[in-house]
Amino acid sequence: MTSFPAYLATKTDEGQTISKTELGIDDLMEGDVTVRVEYSALNYKDGLAMTNSAPIIRKYPLVPGIDFAGTVVESTHDRFNTGDRVVLNGFGVGESHSGGFAGMARVNGDWLVPLPDTISTRQAMAIGTAGYTAMLCILALEHHGIVPADGPVLVTGAAGGVGSVAVAILNQLGHKVTATTGRPQESDYLESLGASEVIDRKPFAEKAKPLAKELWSGAVDVAGGNTLANVLSQTKRGGAVAACGLAESMDLPTSVAPFILRGVTLYGIDSVMCPMEKRLIAWQRLDTDLDKQLLESLSTEILFDDLPEASSAILKGQIRGRTIVKIPQ
Repeated sequence: MTSFPAYLATKTDEGQTISKTELGIDDLMEGDVTVRVEYSALNYKDGLAMTNSAPIIRKYPLVPGIDFAGTVVESTHDRFNTGDRVVLNGFGVGESHSGGFAGMARVNGDWLVPLPDTISTRQAMAIGTAGYTAMLCILALEHHGIVPADGPVLVTGAAGGVGSVAVAILNQLGHKVTATTGRPQESDYLESLGASEVIDRKPFAEKAKPLAKELWSGAVDVAGGNTLANVLSQTKRGGAVAACGLAESMDLPTSVAPFILRGVTLYGIDSVMCPMEKRLIAWQRLDTDLDKQLLESLSTEILFDDLPEASSAILKGQIRGRTIVKIPQ
């Protein structure tokens, strides 16, 4: 492959510009593993980067895309050989190191996870950073000791990528799942993933009481802001909340009451710099605990040329589930 398609972010005094272009091998950044990218995915952070709605990209010129899956074409890393199938999530890729919105990528092999034999590169991006993050949230709740008998688990922003996968896996593990969404038309979709109850997110956006009625044994929150504050105030004694997003706000207008009067624990989920040991466990669990047919039902594949439009749509809450990006070869 002498040249390959890519979206390239550049910056001038007038601001950031992202355009579709052709790059060559010499344009790749430093690294000891070169990967032919077969699929990437559109995540909320990618939408922010592609539309310049937040300062996600910190180095120019740079290829956006915080994750990708593909096949190794060249490696001097001791863990990877030509022909190996790999997946990458985070580690600053798509932010400070060129990422998945291109036909090729060269990265540090320490960032790569070998794909389980039973997960295709397409399925890996149907899961993507959102699904991998959902699994990290669930692992945190399990580490806390939460089991199905403890009561319902709440998933906020459930129609999005993280939420959709979290609902599906929690249901598969036997939990009763309550899902919040601002899109009531997605109720049937969420119930098809395993939600036993779908509720409106609007009350969660209101100012939270220090403590409210105990409802949830645990929760996965993608919103932050008043939503997370309300979730904490409604979490049962000794329960836990895994927070992984800021779709509503970076603020957390709460008090210490849930923590010191009910012993609630707030777990922060960092999917970007997560240690490799946890990544390997997460991908092994995704292989065993996520129904592949269900994964297909919550995924939509788009063309490479559709990325700019889809990037705007994901920020407007107009995209359901996971969005796979087919990278042209």
